Amino acid sequence: MKKIINDPSQVVAEMVDGLVRSYPDIVELIPETEAVVRADSDTMEGKVGLISGGGSGHEPAHAGFVGKGMLSAAVCGQVFTSPTPDQIYEAIKAADHGKGVFMVVKNYSGDVMNFDMAKDLAEMDDIRVKSIVVDDDIAVENSLYTQGRRGVAGTILMHKILGAAADQGASLDEIAALAQAVLPHIKTIGVALNAATVPEVGKPGFELKEDEIEYGVGIHSEPGYRTEKIKPSNELCQELLGKLDSELHLSEDKSYAVLVNGMGATPLMEQYIFSHDLLNQLEEKGIKPDFMRVGNYMTSIDMAGLSLTILELADEAWLDYLRYPVKTIAWNN
Repeated sequence: MKKIINDPSQVVAEMVDGLVRSYPDIVELIPETEAVVRADSDTMEGKVGLISGGGSGHEPAHAGFVGKGMLSAAVCGQVFTSPTPDQIYEAIKAADHGKGVFMVVKNYSGDVMNFDMAKDLAEMDDIRVKSIVVDDDIAVENSLYTQGRRGVAGTILMHKILGAAADQGASLDEIAALAQAVLPHIKTIGVALNAATVPEVGKPGFELKEDEIEYGVGIHSEPGYRTEKIKPSNELCQELLGKLDSELHLSEDKSYAVLVNGMGATPLMEQYIFSHDLLNQLEEKGIKPDFMRVGNYMTSIDMAGLSLTILELADEAWLDYLRYPVKTIAWNN
């Protein structure tokens, strides 16, 4: 294992410290935690707070999306491990400015349980809290850490839409209704060329031969639905787009947002080659995305591979939310 680290047991603490000290105008550390909050949180008075988080190793998610127009706070658990309820509780308190807090939770058993426990703690302090559990991964129905579908890169589009609504003054109930409306229209599927290596484990989460790939792998190196010989980018794209088409029933009469997401070790060159193939194949269906982003948004440490997210824009207001200006570390307008 080759990594630029010191002590494997201190990876998250040192990462978070480096993050907040590098961008003090955007984020600051919540004392006695490994959670971050907006540095300009004093401007949030009268607005709903929006928080997310999960195990570390998915950077820039989630701390990289804290800032004006997106998240109010993010909680960084240990690598691939849910943050504890007490840390989530501190993030809720830091994000609350009198109008309640909304939590965006990925569908992993530990995250769901711990965020729910933190919600109960906050409500004992008379802080109104609501949440959405994102389950956008269509690859498998149940996985090692989930009941139902996993929450993956589509979570970032949820952050963006809800963050814009919160910044424009939407109420907690309005944000909850918006989240429920958006959720069924977000679908994601990925492919891996190799697995992630957790620093404290020191070896990849699964083994693939030099010429093999795995379709539908999870962001914690969970198994996918098929292993086979590697194929050219355009054939990989046909597989992923075909799976999404079967869920979303893609049509030239509808509007779409697209996210091509690198898993950590895949160069942008390859992500753009995949995007070239994707746009060609969508064009053959008469579809031109109204919104598109390419890059590393929800990674899996050093996994090579990518995921494809498509969001059907069933409401034209969602496109405005996606285009809404933000000030964060990782989202570029």
